[in-house]
Amino acid sequence: MLSGKVAVITGATRGIGFSIAETFLKNGAKVAVLGSRQETVDKALDKLKSQNPEWEIIGFCPDLTDYKSVESTFNQIKEKFGKIDILINNAGISSHDTLENYNPDDFKKIMDLNVTAVFNGCKAISQIMKENGGGSIINTSSTVTKFGQPSGVGYPASKFAVNGLTKSLARELGKYNIRVNAVAPGVTRTDMVAALPEDMLARVAAPIPLGRIGEPQEVANAFLFLASDLASYVSGTIIHVDGATAV
Repeated sequence: MLSGKVAVITGATRGIGFSIAETFLKNGAKVAVLGSRQETVDKALDKLKSQNPEWEIIGFCPDLTDYKSVESTFNQIKEKFGKIDILINNAGISSHDTLENYNPDDFKKIMDLNVTAVFNGCKAISQIMKENGGGSIINTSSTVTKFGQPSGVGYPASKFAVNGLTKSLARELGKYNIRVNAVAPGVTRTDMVAALPEDMLARVAAPIPLGRIGEPQEVANAFLFLASDLASYVSGTIIHVDGATAV
């Protein structure tokens, strides 16, 4: 589905981001894996290459909150692969502290990585995609944008902002044939979730009409669709992959 395309994926060294990278590679894309540390980037690259040595993969660890760092990395990727067709802004962090205990510095860190980094990625990639004649930007949102959450206000605030960036940039960049969408996962079986006790997992799954939590591959499939030509007329959309999660 992505034959001949080049994708950049932030937060791609584990969890949903790694599944997106794996899925894109299986579907013919060349992929640049971005992570927070060179050690984790190298580990992810080794894991992917062990599946298929023929996959074309490179890795970087830019400071996503610094525009110049992002711009420089994207230019290196373009120089290596000749173009960039797809950007996945997936990197993010969260917190569950109550407002009373919330450290303002922690709130700023969440907004910097979950919002400013997305802005930086979109801005840096836009010129490259304009030169390409178009492209697909997909941001990682969250199902918390349906309901908020009972503590940890920084995370839902940041993801509401991601939705605003997504919808607004879809309108702004559409004239350049650049599509901008987002995927909003619900509770997904990442390493952190999988480590929870079974009784806790059962309580988490109880309000979900499908009766279970999601798998990273199921979330990655939504990114695959939006990145592919099957979604050529889809822009400004937030796809919720959450089993119809209810509060």
